[in-house]
This record gives sequence, C-alpha cells and structure tokens, in this order.
Amino acid sequence: METLNYDKKSLSNEVLLDLYKKLLKPRMIEEKMLILIRQGKVSKWFSGIGQEAIAVGVTSVLENDEYVLPMHRNLGVFTSRNIPLHRLFSQWQGKANGFTKGRDRSFHFGTQEYKIIGMISHLGPQLGIADGIALAHKLRKENKITAVFTGEGATSEGDFHEALNVASVWDLPVMFIIENNGYGLSTPTNEQYRCENLADRGAGYGMESYIIDGNNILEVYNKLNELAISMRENPRPVLIEMKTFRMRGHEEASGTKYIPQELFDMWKVKDPVENYKEYLLNNGILTPELDEAFRAAIKNEIDTDWQKVQEEPAIEASLEEELNDVYKPYTFEDYKPSETKENIRFIDAISQSLKQSMEKYPNMVIMGQDIAEYGGAFKITQGFVEAFGKDRVRNTPICESIIVSTAMGLSINKYKAVVEMQFADFVSTGFNPIVNLLAKSHYRWLEHADVVVRMPCGGGTQAGPFHSQTNEAWFTKTPGLKVVYPAFPYDAKGLLNTAINDPNPVIYFEHKALYRSIQQEVPVDYYTIPFGKAAMIKEGNDVTVISFGAGVHWAMEILSNHPEVSADLIDLRSLQPLDYETIFASVKKTGKVIILQEDTMFGGIASDLSATIMETCFESLDAPVKRVASLESPIPFMKNLEDQYLPKARFEKELLVLLQF
Repeated sequence: METLNYDKKSLSNEVLLDLYKKLLKPRMIEEKMLILIRQGKVSKWFSGIGQEAIAVGVTSVLENDEYVLPMHRNLGVFTSRNIPLHRLFSQWQGKANGFTKGRDRSFHFGTQEYKIIGMISHLGPQLGIADGIALAHKLRKENKITAVFTGEGATSEGDFHEALNVASVWDLPVMFIIENNGYGLSTPTNEQYRCENLADRGAGYGMESYIIDGNNILEVYNKLNELAISMRENPRPVLIEMKTFRMRGHEEASGTKYIPQELFDMWKVKDPVENYKEYLLNNGILTPELDEAFRAAIKNEIDTDWQKVQEEPAIEASLEEELNDVYKPYTFEDYKPSETKENIRFIDAISQSLKQSMEKYPNMVIMGQDIAEYGGAFKITQGFVEAFGKDRVRNTPICESIIVSTAMGLSINKYKAVVEMQFADFVSTGFNPIVNLLAKSHYRWLEHADVVVRMPCGGGTQAGPFHSQTNEAWFTKTPGLKVVYPAFPYDAKGLLNTAINDPNPVIYFEHKALYRSIQQEVPVDYYTIPFGKAAMIKEGNDVTVISFGAGVHWAMEILSNHPEVSADLIDLRSLQPLDYETIFASVKKTGKVIILQEDTMFGGIASDLSATIMETCFESLDAPVKRVASLESPIPFMKNLEDQYLPKARFEKELLVLLQF
C-alpha cells in the first residue's frame, strides 16, 4: 500500500500516533456524513476526503492561541482544535447549539474560543483577515503566526495578490496555504493559470515559497513546524503550495463526471490516511488492535454526539433576536463637550477627532494611501506619523479590498481600525469585504467589526466622474452597516468619535467641498454625538426640508433668500440609523415635505424616506412628498456641466412649487 516516502525525523511515537488519530477522525466523520446525505439528513457537504493531511498538519504545528483561517474542505482544522463534535453537528444541522444560530451553514463560521475564522464564499477576503490578525500580533510583539487556507482556483482572485503583496511589504507572519487539488469547482488548473507551480508566484512578491506533498502528513508537519518556529522568531510571510487531489466533487450534489477516472485511480493509491496507517503498522508504531481501538473510540464519539444533536429542538425563528443580532449591542458613550471652543474648519474637526481618538485608544490603527508622511490627499493626517509612529499610521499599497479585510483582521485580534478611502469613488474596489464581510459578521457568528471607513466624497470641486460621487446609497441598504454623513464641523468631530467608539462597521462620509469652506465653533476637548439623532437647523410651519451633507448648506442658502418661507430644516447627520421620530413629528406639523440629496434620484435615501413618510404620515400630508436630486448621469467635470448636474438650482424651483399646494 505505502506509496509515500515518510521521514519521521525526530518525532516520537506519541506524536506519530497523535497525528494518525487526527487524520482518522475527520475521515470517519466524513464517511458518516456521506451516509447521512444519502439518507437526506444532511443538506450539503463539501468533502475533504484525500486532503486531510494538510488541515491536520497545519493546525498541529500552530499554538492553540494562533489563528487559523480554513476553507470548506478543512474539517481537520476544526477537529484538530478539539471542537466538541456535537457543536459541529449542531452547526451543520442548523441547530441553536451551533456557531451561527442557523444563519449560515457548514464551515462558514468563526469561533474566538478556538481561534478559527471561517471563510465567506467570496474566498479572497479571508486572506486579508489573516494579514490583519498577523499585523495585530506583530504590533504587540507577540511572536505569533497566522495560517490561512485558499484553493488554487481562488489564487486567480485579485484579493490573493493584494494579500500577498501587503503581507510581504509589511513583513507579516502569515502562512499562506494553497491547497492545489486540481480543480476550482469544475475548472481544471490548466484553465486557471499558466505558471508551472503556484508557489512560483511567491518570487514576484519577494516571498519565500515551498511545494509540499499535501498527502504526506509527516512532510507537511515537519516542514511547517520548521517554518512556524522560524516565522515566530523572524516575522515574515511564506507561501506554501500543497499538492493534493479532491477525491469527491466540489460538493456532493455536483458529482465528479468532469474528472477523468485515471486521476482518481492515480491518487487513490496516495490516500493520506491509508498510506500513513500502513507506514505505522510496518514500523511497529501502530498495531491492528490499537488501530481498532482508535476507530472504535472515534465511532462512539461520532454516534453519541450525533444522537445528542438529533435530540436538540429545531431552531425557532425569533423576529426580535434576528433583528437584534444585526449589530453588536452598543450603549452610546456620552462624552459632553467642553466649554472651551475654537473656530475651526470642517477638515480640522475630522483631524482633531482622529488625533484625540488615537490618544484615547492605543490599539487604534489608521490605514490608507499616502496618509503617513504626506498626510493624506487632503492633509487630514498631517503630523500623525510624528505623533503616533508608522506602525499605527500606515501607508497602504493601492489595494482597497484587502485593506478593508485587513481592518477586519485587526478587529478580530483586538484592534480598532480606521481606513481612509482616498476618494469615496474608490470604495468600489473594496465593496465586497464591506458588504459581505464587515456587514454580516455579527449577524453570522456574533463577531463585531470595529472598523470605520472614511469616505471623502461629493461634487462642487470640478473633480469629474471618478472623484465626485456621493455613493451613500450603496451602503444604506446593507444591513449591518452604520452610515454617517455630517454637514458641520461640530457634528463631524462628535460623530467621528462615536463611529470609532462603536464596535460596528461605520461608513463615514466627508464632503470634500465642505473641508475648507465651512467653519464653526467646536469644543477643543473630546466629545461624542449619538447616531440616529437628526439636527433641527431651522424651525417653521410651512414645510419640512430634509437633507444631509452639502445639501444642508444649499437648503440654508435658498431658505435665507426666501424669508417668507417658514420651514423646518432637518439635517439627518446619520443615514443608518435614521431619526424617524424627528422626521415624522415635523411632517405631521407642516404637512409638506421636500427631500434634497446630492446623489442621483433612483434608489437613493430620498426615495426610501419618501416612501416611509407616505406610509406613516399619509393623513398628515397636504401635498405629495417631493424629492430633489442630481441628474441621472455620471457627474461631469466642467463647472457649467457640474452645476447643471447638481440639484441646488432645481431645489429652489421645486420648493416654491410645493408651497403652492
């Protein structure tokens, strides 16, 4: 049977047998699951049969407090960390005793208790999470490593390249494990990449790399153990390609008809469990009796824990619990403003907030393009390197996606992260980790995402289609995100402080045209403003005007030109959550509403707010709710075109028409 060359080096028999038990356990669990699938008792399964040595070997060389980020074929990671089987079974059955309260399936979960961070289906972001976790360890000088898995198919994703580049540039102690099993779902490797070995890509990032026989548990264990010790002493990333084969389909329902039979025949004789068993038997380390005892004990554990889960009740749908778990509970920390004030610009207020928050939180890191010595595109972080050092004020490569994921990794490993998008327009390249990772983490497995994404945005500066968008609607419809959009320096500072305090992900919009054009008396010391509380800028009886950001200033100007108009002017300040109480009270008082937003009309805040007002305050309305927004086009460059695009001029006309009702 033995076709693999085993070299135990200095490993004791105890270690050799422990590795065998660790290999045997996920194999026997999988064999049980395959039976249960055929019986209709398990809905979906991603088999790792034939690949067990990789997951077991990687996890076995890690210390228990070192994070590992597996894929959906890495059952051996979970069993090697000794997660009780009944909890794993509960997870797969969607029971309350699992890790996601029935909200996600199979291996799409994480657990801080066992230092395992499960994947999301978009694959790439978990590589960035590993970067962030490793960065936190490095900042604390803890001599810890992080291991993250990916498949050969996912190496085609941009996030793979971004993550390796960041890890290399920052010397992060990340063990990047590529499980090359020959297929990305059904696409063979010759349709995935042209290089001979994926490990060859390490050279392009200045990163050492290795190719390992992923079916040989001793080769995996010995080489990775050597690397782990070295990486703890000398922090750096390493790329490891594990050559293996997937003995079953992408998932059980997909079958294997697309895979040539000769490949199965070739790899069957290299089975990592059976080959290692024969090696141990042939060398007198394992006896048939001991093997049988191991199997009997594992079978008993599987059967006992499976039965225990069958006795658990089906999960009950609770509307309150589902909605309450979208965000991590957070009690607003009310820091009162000081009496001492100074007249500062909008941009200064943001800078002050960041500086005072960095002083308040030694575990806070700011990341973004050109934010260090240069001070950022708008000079908001100028002088921060001198004050806080380059470890905490970090220039990033141009890779928005992986930096957002890195921020999530920092959050997982007890840091706060603030990410500056150089322009809000550029967030599109980081969209996936924001809406599919940050936003869903607490709901999926109760892990907070202590991340603020700063978004310089807005028109009026003749910056053209790629530097002028107000794209808040991309995020306000995503449950799990909080969205803030101040219009005044006082609010900018207080709301940003709250955003940094809040353990939930916050998208924080800063209108570029307000940076240096708006000044206000602002408290010198640290203070906070709660989310979901609008500001009443002006009070009146004729009409309710609702806006945010630069729109508030446009509305103030127009209303000042029409002193005959008695208006409530509401500055929303935060868009998620919204202050419905203030809005509804004003509408019921005035009976007329006009909503002004800088974004284009369709699908924007104004549309949803209009519908909500119609549904809630219909009997109080004396006229249809009016919306005013920018043209349905990209934002142009030339001033006359931009002025036409923006809604300021149209707002005055529509306001006066509304008042005629």
